[in-house]
Amino acid sequence: MSSSDINPADSLIEEQKAVSALTQLLQQEQEQLIAGDIEAITALTESKAKAALRMAELASARHKALEKAGFEADESGMKAWLETPAASATAHQSWHELIALVEVGKELNRINGTLINKQMVRNQNVLNILQHGNVQGNAVYGPDGQTANKSVKRHIVVG
Repeated sequence: MSSSDINPADSLIEEQKAVSALTQLLQQEQEQLIAGDIEAITALTESKAKAALRMAELASARHKALEKAGFEADESGMKAWLETPAASATAHQSWHELIALVEVGKELNRINGTLINKQMVRNQNVLNILQHGNVQGNAVYGPDGQTANKSVKRHIVVG
C-alpha cells in the first residue's frame, strides 16, 4: 500500500457520529443537572464512557493513518495532510464539521462542570449547616453594621 492509498479522512464521518452522540449525551446531562435528577445523570455515565471510548478509537485509527502517510499523529498532522492533493474537498468539509462538533461538546462539558461545581458548593453549604450550624464564609451584616456569620443556634435541653 503506498502512502497515496492511505486516507486519514476515512473515519471522519464516523468520528462526527461519535462526537455527535457524546454531545447529545452531554446535552441530556445538562438538562438533568438543571433538573437535579441525580439518578438520570448516573444512568448517562456508562453511555458517555462508551461514546468517549469510541471517539478515542476512531481518533487513534486516524492518527495511525496519518503516521503511515508520513504526517504527525495529531491535529497539526491532519491539517498538513489536508493541504496535500490526496485530500478531497469532502475531507476538508468533514474535518471542519468535526472540529465544530468537538467545540460544541467542549463547551457543553465546561458548562456541565460548572453546574456540577455549583451543586457541590450547595451540598457543602448544607453539610456545614447540619454539622456546624452555619454556612462558613457566608457573612452577613449584623445590627451594628459589622459583618457577622449567619448561624443557626441549637440548644440542648438536658433533663
